[in-house]
Amino acid sequence: MTVRHEGVTLADSTGCFRVLETSHPPVFYIPRDDVRTDLLRRSPRTTWCEWKGAASFWDLATPHGVRTEVAWSYEEPSAAFAAIRGCLAFYASDDVRCSVAGDPVRPQPGEFYGGWITSEITGPFKGAPGTTGW
Repeated sequence: MTVRHEGVTLADSTGCFRVLETSHPPVFYIPRDDVRTDLLRRSPRTTWCEWKGAASFWDLATPHGVRTEVAWSYEEPSAAFAAIRGCLAFYASDDVRCSVAGDPVRPQPGEFYGGWITSEITGPFKGAPGTTGW
């Protein structure tokens, strides 16, 4: 899978962890060794997942400016999610283009969730208006 922004490859990996949650398309957590971490800066924002623990967010710093919160990670996840410790997951968007095995990704609806929808994934998915109670 790949993640690109303005022609720059931010991540390229075959060693991702695919995490599935109820009512969500998959989220791909990418090992840091496969990410251009030199372009990322820690955001002050954190959130809490009742299953994975505290999430940290990451901004993208380029010569064109800063793109806030393009990725997130679990630096100290719960024991059940230890495999994703320190891995990064990216939000797909119009300017952060992601693909899985060459298949372009569409972002999960809404602004909170970061699942990746490819041609093989069908919904409905949590995130669109009226779905927060699922």
